[in-house]
Amino acid sequence: MASSRGRGSIAAFATYRPPCPWDIFSCPNPPSGEKDEVNLLQSGSSDHYNHNGRPIPAAALKALIAKKPELASECGATADDVDSGRATGLVFVSERENGLETLHVSLCFNDKVKVLSLGEIYGADTFGGVRMEDSGCFGGGFAPNADPCIIYVSTKKPAEKRRTPWTVVYRTNLKTGETEQLTPDGQYDLSPAVSPSGKRVAVANFRGNRWDGEIEHLKTDIVLMNVDRKAQGGKLERKRYITNAGWPSWASDNIIFFHRKDDKKGDPKTQHWGVYRYDIAAAKEPVLVTPTNVESMTPAAISETKVAVATIESKMFQMGDGVRKPEMYRHIEIYDISAPNQPVKITRVVRPLGDHYSPFVLDGGRRIGYHRARAERLLEQTGQSNVARKFNKLQSPHNDVDLFRVSGVFPSVCTDGSKLAFVDNEFKAVWIADKQGLRCVWERRGTNSVFSTMWNQNPELDILYVCVGPAFSKDKPLDIYAIFNASGDQREYRKLTAGQNNAFPYSNPEGNKIVYRSTRDHADKKKNLYILEDAHAGEEGGVTRLTNGDWTDTHCQWAPKGDWVVFASTRDKPAGAPADDNGLDPGYFGIFLVSVAKPDVVVRVMTSTPPIPGPTSMAGHINHPVFSPDGRSIVVTSDLAAVSAEPISMPMFLHSVRPYGDIFSFDIDPTDITKNRDIQKFHRVTHSRYEYSTPVWTKFATNDPNAQWNMLVPADSRAANYKPACPYMQADRGQSLHMTGHLVIPRRCC
Repeated sequence: MASSRGRGSIAAFATYRPPCPWDIFSCPNPPSGEKDEVNLLQSGSSDHYNHNGRPIPAAALKALIAKKPELASECGATADDVDSGRATGLVFVSERENGLETLHVSLCFNDKVKVLSLGEIYGADTFGGVRMEDSGCFGGGFAPNADPCIIYVSTKKPAEKRRTPWTVVYRTNLKTGETEQLTPDGQYDLSPAVSPSGKRVAVANFRGNRWDGEIEHLKTDIVLMNVDRKAQGGKLERKRYITNAGWPSWASDNIIFFHRKDDKKGDPKTQHWGVYRYDIAAAKEPVLVTPTNVESMTPAAISETKVAVATIESKMFQMGDGVRKPEMYRHIEIYDISAPNQPVKITRVVRPLGDHYSPFVLDGGRRIGYHRARAERLLEQTGQSNVARKFNKLQSPHNDVDLFRVSGVFPSVCTDGSKLAFVDNEFKAVWIADKQGLRCVWERRGTNSVFSTMWNQNPELDILYVCVGPAFSKDKPLDIYAIFNASGDQREYRKLTAGQNNAFPYSNPEGNKIVYRSTRDHADKKKNLYILEDAHAGEEGGVTRLTNGDWTDTHCQWAPKGDWVVFASTRDKPAGAPADDNGLDPGYFGIFLVSVAKPDVVVRVMTSTPPIPGPTSMAGHINHPVFSPDGRSIVVTSDLAAVSAEPISMPMFLHSVRPYGDIFSFDIDPTDITKNRDIQKFHRVTHSRYEYSTPVWTKFATNDPNAQWNMLVPADSRAANYKPACPYMQADRGQSLHMTGHLVIPRRCC
């Protein structure tokens, strides 16, 4: 990123991040009712997101206390309390530190809980910078020279190849802080788990050391290796044991449980998530231990014959279609291979109308832990089944650019920073935040959706553009509307296009023209860019074609100087490439610049995979490009870093809209369009398990007084005055689909 200071803020929306905080709970096995559930972090009214917990063994907890006595002293705990089991520990992912998803540890003693990040214990050299951490587990201690250690995933090290995971497994010595990379260079691992002896670690390894755009079912295999190279003969002894497998959990040093999506017939309708058991010594085919009529995932082994899993008994096949029944939620159950049809229901007894994730085992199986959204706080705090809109400031990798997450889709900030607009997760309402507060300015009912808000770039004009029609459907009419006097009381709604499929409008700096994408000249519904010559009159004022070709040009934005337009396109999709990427869209998107004055001058700027010969050239997605206010950089949403967690462990039970991945930026030469061909260097802005999409870049920082929407950042006390936006609980107090963080729209196919 360029070196000058004060380049404003990047904002983006995160899909699959529940609107209410995740927190970690446990209950006895078996439970008797709701009162059995215990909040393991005693979070109370905290807004911190905590998830993916695992217990800390006594030896590891004592090593942590010895390294950082503060962990125990504030609770009054001692090493003897740890040995006796009176003081217990938990490692988990929390977003309490600069909005990053990083590992934290807690110590609980006498109903007091102390939480520290690993960075606070071992320093920023190992646990610092913008990164994501996950899947903390503990090993070592099996020999005098094998100190207790923590094994975990981190994305701190950039991958050498594009469209490749940054997920690498590390081992940190809990006594010395010495850290070693366990994943070999050029390979990528997820979901580590350590054997009971502390000697071996199992990981989900990306098959072929690559990711091919899988959305829900990653192509991973279970690989085993040593925990401590130095204490185990100087070798990792890394070996692949189980194909088509993920999320390993050790029952003993010989038995591993894991989940797999089985598709023996090749028919998507027969695909089924199940939990399997593998005997290392026997080396036979894994055995399915969960029923074929129940979706089962994320196992946590209790013994060689018992395993806790997350289950979904009945899928809902259409977003927003009716009320979810208890069997449609994700629940924790325990299966015994001796009685596979008689599972012990854990969360179905405690909280039947909510989703529960990633079980783990406590007290030898006498208690089962998990995380879920604390939706009950909605009624406790407001008396209403709604969630207030909030924006969260995140740690940015750039010293001169702020970063924050918005709670609405397709955010748009006007040029002078005084107004922000976005749509809700249902794509039915347009919201504006400004000095008057947060309010809905347009609401649609019926089958049509509203999306892609965009302010006119002339700050003197209070005009907001939106798209109305069936969202993400290339075969149906979609039109652009203008809302005049959008932030005022007397609004005027005007349709600017008529028929065809028109979307993603963006005005020039003067505010008198609009660039957009349309199928208007294509019988086969291909999309190119056009310019409305009169932004007020729409098509009646004249339309000029900007690009022309048998491909998809979309997601367009005018440059700050008005000379170029940046857009996403499939124009260089190679011959022989599949028609659709995972059945969703054409795929093979790249970022291009076109000269407004000379439309035949088009430059390819960035691709997800290198432009090489063959059908895999340019595979992937780089979409929604946005210029920095000074025109020296472009920010995009892309799958350049593949995925950073197993998607099935997330609230994805029906379909993904598009797993773009994370937010990235790259610098350009704003003076000569030809110098921007196939830029190689890029910056990863977000590191997340969530799907970040539709970024916006405003020249105002989040603490700028001109940015009236800043009142929605939680650090501002005024944020508490803004109440609910849309319903998140059903009439029966069950969690609605909104609580999963899903976009409540039909399956995308465009």
